Amino acid sequence: MQTALLIDDEQRMLDLVELFLRPQGIKCIKESSGKNAIEILKKEKVHIVLLDVMMPGMDGWEVCNAIREFSNVPIIMLTARTDKKDTVKGLNSGADDYITKPFDESELVARVHAILRRFPEEGKELNIYYNDFTLDIERYSIQYLNLKVQLTLKEFFILKALISRPNKTYTREELLDLAWEYETETDIRTVDSHIRNLRDKLKKAGFPTDEFLKTAWGIGYKWN
Repeated sequence: MQTALLIDDEQRMLDLVELFLRPQGIKCIKESSGKNAIEILKKEKVHIVLLDVMMPGMDGWEVCNAIREFSNVPIIMLTARTDKKDTVKGLNSGADDYITKPFDESELVARVHAILRRFPEEGKELNIYYNDFTLDIERYSIQYLNLKVQLTLKEFFILKALISRPNKTYTREELLDLAWEYETETDIRTVDSHIRNLRDKLKKAGFPTDEFLKTAWGIGYKWN
């Protein structure tokens, strides 16, 4: 059974999300404190986190940043804020996706399932090799020669799509479809935020990013 950690200061929202996910065979751990949720993640096996943005004490962005210091668990942020700047802020904090409140059951379940499907099955090969690059499906990381970088779920699958077809220019719409795997009203510019984060991570780790990850102006991106 897969486990979701639900983090929200409103008990009503915690109960509602659990009501949607429990019939899907997903165990839910509910926590109203961001600080306590971080400690749970350090001890428990969790497959996905659903994280509210507006919380007292540590807000969702702070919690997301703290989680990314030790874990690459997929994070979906739940927010009542519709400002695009807030969405970008969440993605820059390391979130994989976001859902704007109010949301319906089918949307939430579709997004959670799309992410959980990405977890490898027992006994399956956990590495994918492309020339000098190794993609680790279990840990969502990329290795190039002796350099290794930890990625978020969305960063991983965007990069996987690009590397698997070198020199193909992907539009933002194509990358959105490949990384999200379901119909979504997510702004296609969200892809730009993930690409920007990806470039920053690779560059800091010493990857020759400018040599590999190219922008096709007005179209999208490609792996050179």
